Amino acid sequence: MDFGKFKYEEKKKAQQSRKNHQVIKVKELRMRPNIGDHDLENKLKMGKKFLDAGYKLKITLMYRGREMSRQDLGQDLLTRVLSSLSEHAQMEKDSPLMGRKKSIILAPK
Repeated sequence: MDFGKFKYEEKKKAQQSRKNHQVIKVKELRMRPNIGDHDLENKLKMGKKFLDAGYKLKITLMYRGREMSRQDLGQDLLTRVLSSLSEHAQMEKDSPLMGRKKSIILAPK
């Protein structure tokens, strides 16, 4: 077998596998526990757009300074976000607090 022909066939196989491969893209929204109502509405509106476009949505909650002592505010915010996006998405993954960040991943319905 000719080596050039072998290389050509391998290249074609690689192209075909890349063509059938599907990349899942993730968009991220970052917020803090004491975010304003209007700012939260804008972020949720962008999140709905991302979910409707087929992206997964990662919501990251960042704590700074003394906000670490009031983690219940952050959990309340995440439940608010989940309830408002419940018709567009379902929760796929809930990661624990890692350092000063907590994140959840939502998948479109």
